[in-house]
Order: sequence, then structure tokens, then C-alpha cells
Amino acid sequence: MDAHGLSVFGDLKERPNFPHFAYVNPQAPKGGRLVLQIRQAAGNQNFETFNTLNIFTARGDGAAGIDSLYDTLMAGSGDEPGAVYGLVARSVSVSADRLVYRFRLRPEARFHDGTRLTAHDVAFSVDILKTKGHPLYRLLLREVVGARAESDDVFVAELSPRRSRELHLIVAGLPIFPRAYWQGRDFEAATLERPLGSGPYRVGRFEPGRYIEFERVADYWAKDLPVNVGTNNFDVVRYEYFRDRQVAFEAFKSGIITFNEEFTARNWATGYDFPAMRDGRVLREALPRTAPVGSQGWIYNTRREMFRDPRIRQALNYAFDFEWTNRNVMYALYRRTASYFQNSEFQASGLPSPEELALLEPWRGRIPDAAFGEPFVPPVSDGSGRDRALLRKAHDLLLAAGCRRDGSRMLLPNGRPFEIEFLDSTLTLQPHTRPLQVNLRRLGIRGYSRIVDAQQYQRRVQDYQFDIVSRAIGGSSIPGESLKSVYGSESGKVPSGRNIAGIDDPCVDALLDRIGRAATVAEVRVAARALDRVLRAGHYWIPMWWNPNDLVAYWAIYDRPQRKPVYSSGAPGTWWFGSGPSQRTKGS
Repeated sequence: MDAHGLSVFGDLKERPNFPHFAYVNPQAPKGGRLVLQIRQAAGNQNFETFNTLNIFTARGDGAAGIDSLYDTLMAGSGDEPGAVYGLVARSVSVSADRLVYRFRLRPEARFHDGTRLTAHDVAFSVDILKTKGHPLYRLLLREVVGARAESDDVFVAELSPRRSRELHLIVAGLPIFPRAYWQGRDFEAATLERPLGSGPYRVGRFEPGRYIEFERVADYWAKDLPVNVGTNNFDVVRYEYFRDRQVAFEAFKSGIITFNEEFTARNWATGYDFPAMRDGRVLREALPRTAPVGSQGWIYNTRREMFRDPRIRQALNYAFDFEWTNRNVMYALYRRTASYFQNSEFQASGLPSPEELALLEPWRGRIPDAAFGEPFVPPVSDGSGRDRALLRKAHDLLLAAGCRRDGSRMLLPNGRPFEIEFLDSTLTLQPHTRPLQVNLRRLGIRGYSRIVDAQQYQRRVQDYQFDIVSRAIGGSSIPGESLKSVYGSESGKVPSGRNIAGIDDPCVDALLDRIGRAATVAEVRVAARALDRVLRAGHYWIPMWWNPNDLVAYWAIYDRPQRKPVYSSGAPGTWWFGSGPSQRTKGS
């Protein structure tokens, strides 16, 4: 029987013919401009610059917003994890063994040039991403064993029995490219040619490395579908690029940028005392986070000899005084990150449950013993910035790992001086990194920052030519197959992989596979908590911090729905341009 959507677990929340998602305003007016910065990156995107409009390959630095050009078979809901509803596909049928998915396409689906979007375009898109796409897509799609057009309006995806439980959702969420457009073009090449899409926006004006605009497609074929009602409300969406975060904030204060998601504590605490804020032309809100926040930290490159011993990696954790940094640099706005699944039910705590132990016991002796106890929690300092007790622990761990002191210097087990390069492309984190480096010097370790341009930074990270980099990895409402690209061993062995730490652990791979194949949320919960224990026991990072709120500021020319989605802030995707916030919105 054909269904109007797909779900990983259980029934769909929305019934057939539902009018729109509950968190949107179906009467939201269309019009106006939204100007912002890129805050989340995928594929080859770079936060600080761009030189290509193709974000689906490893080459070049991809532009922000390109995903808005492309429709997908189905689209997700901000209220419902692990579920998608019809967009290009009006319905889908599933075989009894859940290995064959037959999507029936809407005959009215069109590309921007007026040509029909068919199942042949969908099949082409799956194949090209699997064979020539960014390594992330190649990894995610390897268990897709067939992608074919049964007819112009029927696309069939065949999955391997080894597939993850969410692979069908990944296929349903892939961008759809026009097959005819790409004939004679190199899909893997970086290019500034405006691509042909079918989505709610098309590329407008742009200047590489400075800005890019997207223009709303007025006759967008899918604008009235339930998954789109109340969204895509701005006539123009413009992304501005700045290499310096403070310069970008000045651009917001002057109205060049009109929406700002704030990540700098100093700005939030002290930077909003300017005329437009005082007279009400700029507003700001702290929207409580109800979704997992992911993980952020200084990531070790364990391919480097100096970081191969987990005792050395653990030792450096004791050199970061979060309490001092939070109070003196971040205005006490943040909490310490401890877990790879922070702020979610998948975060490990206490002793392992019997179900977790059942997954961990086969690996006893091959994973750290700490994985069988309470999970590692970053130390709480005395707040002095140089907690002697914690530095003593760090010193003892270094010596236990074979390091030795030579006067004021710490030598690695191979006899070389212990030196660490912190690679970055901006100065933003320097106030946080310098105190850590000062404590490293107290241990005899020379820690120094190397600030390079955005493109060089991207290349060095892609080629794993670094000691330590800072990285934020977004959280998922239900952990799944995508974790393999971040923590799986295969992803750490190919250029441009997202496993930048180089984690290469058979137990981690097995738990990732278990998560991907879990049949219930309860099974995911057990496997994710076990994975959290193993990763935390491996000390692959120095965990940073997280904010319990999404901090947003905006010029008072926007309004928003009364409530936000359960699993996101909804900002600015469900907002619209108008005369400013309504009385209802101000009080929400």
C-alpha cells in the first residue's frame, strides 16, 4: 500500500492530506530580504569563503545556501525525528523485506527551466552522488544496490540487506539534479556556473568570497505542498562572508546583516548596547534548546605519533580550566561539554546498564577498562586558571605514558620536544585557546596557534595535516548512519573524511553498525550510550562547552510563529518579513 511518508520507528504523526506542519504560520506573507552568515556547513562548504557553487564534491570551497536550489523526494518535519513526508514523491510503497522502495513522483514537478523532473533525474542523482560525490555521500550510499527509473513517474531504490535502518530516509532526502543539464559537464569540478535546480530558490547575484544571493522562485511548482506551506518566505536570502567575527558583528549593528545567530559570549553579554538596540530597532532572544546539541571540542589528530597514547590525550584534558574560561572569557553563559550526545537521552551516565554491558563485554581487553565504569567527565577546576592538583594529574599521566622532563621541557617518548600546533583560520577562539596553551607550558609542552587563510585551513584539514583543530559537530535527534562518517574508521582513511580525529577502533565501528541497524529507539539508546562510553574513554578530544539556549538577534523587521519546532529553533526558516514582531510574538 502506498504511504504519504516514511518513518524509521512507529507511525507517522501527520495524517494523509495534512495541511501544513503545526509550527508554521500558513498565512505568512512572502517578500523582503534576509541577510545572514553561514552557520552550518555540509560537503565542501567553508564558513569564511567560497569559490564554487557545487557543494556536492570534495573540490573547492562551496557556497552557502546551495541546498535551497534542489528539491528532494521527501522532506522532514521539525517536530518529528526520523520521519519524512512527500515533496517530489507523492507516495511511496515498501516491499515486505523493506529493501525495495518505489516512489511515485508528482507529474507537476519541474526544474526552473520548465522541464519536467522525472524518475530518470532521481536515478541519475543517486548514482552520481554514490560514484562521484563528496566522500560523505559515497559512504552513506554504499549499501544502495540499485537506483532506477521504472517509468517517468516511478523511481525504485533497492537497498542491501546490510543497509542501515535509515538509509531509505537518506535516499529520500538527497538533492535531485537534472540529468540533461549535467550531460557534458564534470560533476566533480568546482564551478561558478549557476546550476539548474527545482527548489524554492535560484542563484542570484554573487561575488566569490564576499556574498551570494538567492532569489525566491515565484512560480515554484511545490510552494503549496504541505511540507512547504509557511516556509521559504523571503524574496531574497543573502549570505555575507567575513573572515573576522567582530567585523561581521559590526556589519550586523549597521544593518548590513539583518539576522545574527550569536556564538560569541562577549558580544551577547556586552556588545548589544548600541543605538538600534536601545531604541528597539534590533531585538534579541534566547530560545531554549530542546534538541541534542552535538559536540564541540579541540580534536586530536591521532594519526600523529604524539597523540597515539590515550594517556597523553587524557592528560591534556586537565590543562583546560573551563571554569576560569567560562567566567573570564564567556561571561558564565556556557556549560561544559562531557558527552558526544550532549543534552539528549543518548548521553551515557552512571554505570553501564546490563544491556550496554552486553554490547561492551565482547570487547573487554581491547577497549579501555574505563568504558566499563562511569563515563569520563571533564574535571572541575578550582577556577584559578592554574589548578595545581589538575596539572599534577596531567604531569603524572604524561610520565606514565613514557614522556619525561628535561629541565623546563617535556619530551615525548621518542625523545623529541613535545610541541603542539593549534590550527585555525580565525582569531575567534584565541582568548579561549591561550589559557590552555599557558597551562601546557607549565607542563613543559609548547602549544602555539597557527592562523592560516580559510582555503589553506580547509585543505590542511581535508588532508589531515594538523595536530589539533577545533570542531563543532551537530547533534541528531536520533543517532544513525551519519555517525559513521564522523567516527567510523573508513571515513578517517580517505581525504576529506569527517572523521578528522582518525578514530580507528573495531569496537566503535561495531557500535556504529549496531546504531545504524537498530529496530527501535530503545535499541539506539543502548548502543549510543555504549558508544559514548567508548569514545569518552578513548579521549579523542578536549571537550569545550555548549549553550542551553539558541542566541538570536535580528532587526525588528521580522516576525515568527507563536511556537518553534520541537527539534530546532525554527529561526529563520519559518520566519517572515513584515512590519516587525507582533504583540503575540513579543510575549512568546
